[in-house]
Amino acid sequence: MSDRILGCLCVAIAACMAWSAQGYAATFSYESVGPRAFPLLLSALLAAGGLWLVLKPAPGHPYAGLPLKPLLFCAGTILLYAFAFEAIGFPLATTIMAVPVGMAFGGKPLHCLVAGAILGVGSYFMFDRLLDVVLPAGWLAPLLQGS
Repeated sequence: MSDRILGCLCVAIAACMAWSAQGYAATFSYESVGPRAFPLLLSALLAAGGLWLVLKPAPGHPYAGLPLKPLLFCAGTILLYAFAFEAIGFPLATTIMAVPVGMAFGGKPLHCLVAGAILGVGSYFMFDRLLDVVLPAGWLAPLLQGS
């Protein structure tokens, strides 16, 4: 029952987020998607997760087999990622974050490093070139912005 209550709260919070984000507008257009896209995306994801909690069938043991140590490790890593994001830049911070998160769930270090580098640099170029979303390049700025 507590899952369903949490799900209802998530849907209500998502509706409030989406409603309050409707007024977000930039005074000048520096990005094609604008400041309203990110909160609307987050509210949609929160609403989807809340609906899943409300509509899912009730399991026998909801937390049996949950990998708590890797999840807590990932939460700590993502917290550090949030602090390092602007200082060292999106591509490098994403690469560094992907390695321990991948290894927490059984990935090999080299595979996690390669996948993290592809994720960091690939998503940087996708946001920067295709979506015109400005992300900090950080320490790799001379390499990434010259191409």
